[in-house]
Amino acid sequence: MSEVREPTVGSASVRAARRLSVIWVIPIVAIAVALWLAWTTLSKEGPTITISFEGAEGLQAGQSQLKFRDFPLGTVKKLALAPDRRHVLVTIATTRDAAPLLTDTTIFWVEKPRLFAGTLSGLGTLISGSYVGMMPGAGGKAKRDFVGREDPPVLQADVPGRSFRLRSARLNAVSVGSPVFFRDLDVGQVLGWDVGDMAESVTIHIFVRAPFDKYVREETRFWNASGVSIRLAGAGVDVQLESLRALLLGGVAFDTPRGRSTAAAAPADHVFPLFANQETAAAASYSRKIPLVSYFGGSIRGLAAGSAVTLRGMTVGRVTDVRLSYDPKTDAVLAPVHFEVEPERVLGIGERAYATVAEGLDALLRRGLRASLQSSNLITGQQEVALEFVAGAPATTATMDGSSFVVPAIDSVGLSGLTAAVGDLMAKVSAIPFNTIGKNLASLTENLNDITAAPQVRQTLVSMAATMASAQATVENLDKGLSPAAKRLPDLAKTLQKTLNDANGLMTSVNSAYGDNTRFQRELERLLVQLNDGVRSIQALSDLLTRHPEALVKGRPHGGLE
Repeated sequence: MSEVREPTVGSASVRAARRLSVIWVIPIVAIAVALWLAWTTLSKEGPTITISFEGAEGLQAGQSQLKFRDFPLGTVKKLALAPDRRHVLVTIATTRDAAPLLTDTTIFWVEKPRLFAGTLSGLGTLISGSYVGMMPGAGGKAKRDFVGREDPPVLQADVPGRSFRLRSARLNAVSVGSPVFFRDLDVGQVLGWDVGDMAESVTIHIFVRAPFDKYVREETRFWNASGVSIRLAGAGVDVQLESLRALLLGGVAFDTPRGRSTAAAAPADHVFPLFANQETAAAASYSRKIPLVSYFGGSIRGLAAGSAVTLRGMTVGRVTDVRLSYDPKTDAVLAPVHFEVEPERVLGIGERAYATVAEGLDALLRRGLRASLQSSNLITGQQEVALEFVAGAPATTATMDGSSFVVPAIDSVGLSGLTAAVGDLMAKVSAIPFNTIGKNLASLTENLNDITAAPQVRQTLVSMAATMASAQATVENLDKGLSPAAKRLPDLAKTLQKTLNDANGLMTSVNSAYGDNTRFQRELERLLVQLNDGVRSIQALSDLLTRHPEALVKGRPHGGLE
């Protein structure tokens, strides 16, 4: 029989330890993996933030992301309605990379397809869905609760350039995202405006990209380039349009006046005035302005602030104010028109040095400088102040009315005089009896139709045509017959002259021999008397024989002639 061995205590404990160590390996590994995953997740997670939007269109919890430059920095975890029920609270779990970007200067918005600032953006969200966009600012303090914007910022990247401020009385058509033009090139955008001082003016913030920002100098002029500018010029209709984008969104343009391009470059956030148009901006480049005033007694319709002041047809200034005032000295209502003249517009005017402006104006007034109102547009009735030199004008000196120099005004035909002349002409034309004239013309035409339609007239016309043809043939024959005779005209003329001379001598001789006071004439008169008596006797005898033919046999009857 074999011997049975009983297990010892030591060997059993070894086997049990081995079984325990194998059993605990799996949980330990699982715990380690969980701890590693937890540490990895916690190390990558950033702070949880809350953003308030007016609407959360397109956002979904657990799917929509937070992105910066298309790089994901978090995921939307929760959407909830704010206590005021006017906003939506979006809770976002951000990543560790987003932590340093979450400051009070960071801007958030919902990125979705939209037409903004003249460009179509967010087309990629049609496939991926809407997401929360962000643009961190420079510096700032850490923050976890934010108020999002409804529209994205105009500049979403670090673009080199400089920002400037424009001060204007009105905002007009300029809007956020409107382009900024330099010599017809799109070089920047409008960032927005300040609303704090809108009671007096509007401050518009613009951004000009590099390298165009170096062309913005302290003497640079900015003007509103919105819409279309249409005006009548010497060459016809002048139409100015910066671009179709400026027409739709508004815009701002700038340029530096000629001769001032060497001025110092403007620093960032420098304040410039924004002019209404390019013409006004160009006029602002003249530094000297002389205030003047003229008193007009006639109509000033069509004249307003901003109307042109011209000299020899060229603009030299602008009207600043138009009003009415009562003059007690003349008991009349006058129209004082205040305007400014920019002498730098006249080349060479500075070569003649005068001690004061009054002295220079005195010299011009002595030469006959006067102001009148002229029509600048017959269609709209717009007027302008025209400065002209009137020959024989009485000499005068410069006087002051407040801070303005007085320029005497003269009457001109202008639009009012032209309108009156046209009115008189129309009144005379209206007095013409056109109805009576028309009836008479109609009656005359009818009579002419009756006359021309008569058969006698037609026959007469036919006869006249035949006569004219015959006359033409006769003239042609005469031309042919007279051609040989025309060569003998000189000889015939000499012969005819001789014949006339002989006839003249003959008539002179006859007149001297047989004239009124000659003997021949007296004897001839007695002979004629006797012949007359003889003719009468023969007539009486003939009558007697006619009545009494027997008298040739019997003789004359005793009773005498009957």
